[in-house]
Amino acid sequence: MSHAGAAPPFRKLLIASRGEIAVRIIRACRDLGVASVAIFSEADRAALHVALADEAHPCGPPPARASYLDGSRILQIAKEAGADALHPGYGFLSENPDFARSCAEAGVVFVGPAPETIEAMGDKVAARRAMQAAGLPIVPGSTERQSDEDAAATAREIGFPVMIKAAAGGGGRGMRLVQQEAELERALKRARSEARSGFGDDAIYVEKALEQPRHIEVQILGDRTGQLIHLFERECSIQRRYQKLIEEAPANRLSSRLREELAQAAIAAATAAGYHGAGTVEFLLDASGSFYFLEMNTRIQVEHPITELVTNIDIVAAGIRIAAGEPLGIQQREVGLAGSAIECRIYAEDPAREFLPSPGEVGAYREPGGPGVRVDSGIRSGDTVHVHYDPLVAKLSCWGRNRAEAIARTRRALSEFVIDGIPTSIPFHIAALEHPAFIAGDYHTGFVAEELVPALRAQAEGG
Repeated sequence: MSHAGAAPPFRKLLIASRGEIAVRIIRACRDLGVASVAIFSEADRAALHVALADEAHPCGPPPARASYLDGSRILQIAKEAGADALHPGYGFLSENPDFARSCAEAGVVFVGPAPETIEAMGDKVAARRAMQAAGLPIVPGSTERQSDEDAAATAREIGFPVMIKAAAGGGGRGMRLVQQEAELERALKRARSEARSGFGDDAIYVEKALEQPRHIEVQILGDRTGQLIHLFERECSIQRRYQKLIEEAPANRLSSRLREELAQAAIAAATAAGYHGAGTVEFLLDASGSFYFLEMNTRIQVEHPITELVTNIDIVAAGIRIAAGEPLGIQQREVGLAGSAIECRIYAEDPAREFLPSPGEVGAYREPGGPGVRVDSGIRSGDTVHVHYDPLVAKLSCWGRNRAEAIARTRRALSEFVIDGIPTSIPFHIAALEHPAFIAGDYHTGFVAEELVPALRAQAEGG
C-alpha cells in the first residue's frame, strides 16, 4: 500500500485509548504526518503514550468508567484540541456503536466501521443470523436470545457438551462450557451475571461445544468504495479461559485450499456486514477440517503486529487512511505472504499462581532486539502496572523465514527480555514454545489447560 508523498489523511487525531496500542497509533500518526492527541487518567499521567504524543489531556480519575469510558468527556477534549478524527484503539469504547454515532454528531471522524456495523456484529446472536443468511457455516445452536428454559431445550436438542455465551459479549466474558445437564442451571446463572456486569446485558444463547477446536482468524481491510481484501490468517488457539496468549501467522497445517476457503468466507462475512476499515473475522476449525463462523471483531486486534510482519502492510495506518475516505490502493493479488511470525502477549500475571494478576512498579526493563524482533509496549522502567486496567505489559512479535526460525527467534528474544519488579507470563511463554506439541504445531484451544497449566503448577510446587 504505497502512499509516498501523499497528503496527511487528517490534521489532528485523538487516541481514545492507553498503553501499547496508544503508542502504536501515535507512531502511525507520526509516519502519516498527523498530529496526535493523547488522553490520560490520573494514574497514567507519566505514561509512555502521554510522553510520545504531540499533546495530551487529562480525562478523569483512575477507574476506567470515570476516564477512558467517559465518551462525552473524551469528545469534549477532541473539540477543545481541534481533532478532526478519533481512533478508539481496542477495548474501552472501540466497539460501542453509540460512541461512534456521537463522534459523527460531533463532527469527528471515527476510525472504524459504521455504527450500524459495530452494532450488528456486537450482537453475537444477530451476527450468527446474518452470517448464516450470507451462506457461512455457523456452529449448531441458537440464533435467538434465550430464556433459561429455551437454553435448556436447545442444549438437549444439540447435545452436550454445549457453550453458553453472552449475546452482547466477547473476550471470554459471559462464556461457560457445560459438559452435562446437571451443570446447566449454575452455568446459566454465572454466565448471565458475568454478562450483566461486563456488558450491561445478561442475554445469552447456546451453541454446540466443538471437541478440541482450533481458533483461526482472518484479517480484512475494506475501503468506503466497497473494495475488500484479506491479509491471510492467524492461529489463536493458545488461550486460557478464552483469552489469547500466543498467536502465529500464518496458521500452520492448513492446506492451500482451506486457507483460501477461510479467506473467501471472511470476505463474504465482511461484504454482508457492509464493512470498511480494519477488522477480523474469527472461525473455529474442527479436527475434520470443517470451519464455522465465530464472530467478527470490528476494530484493530491485539495481534495485528504478526500480520504486519508477514505481509509488510501497516494495518493501523491503512485503517486511518480508510477513515479519511482514501481507497485501499492495493489489489488482492498484490498481497504477499512472507515467512512466519509469532506473538507472545506478556502480561503482569504469575503463571505459577494460576495466572494471578501482579500489578506493581516495574524495576529494570530491557527489551530484546535483533533481526525480526518487534516489541510493542507502553511501559518503561519505573512505570506502574495499575490494577485499574488490563495487565498487558508488552507484545513480543518475532518473524522468521519459516516457522522453525520464528520459534527459535522468539525463544531467544524471551530469554533476553528483562522485566523486573513484578511477575510476568514470560515463564509460561518459554514453556509453551519448548513444548513438543507446540513445536509440531499440534495443538488446540484446550492445550493450555490440559498440558501447560498442570506442568507449571507441578513445577511451582516442586520448586
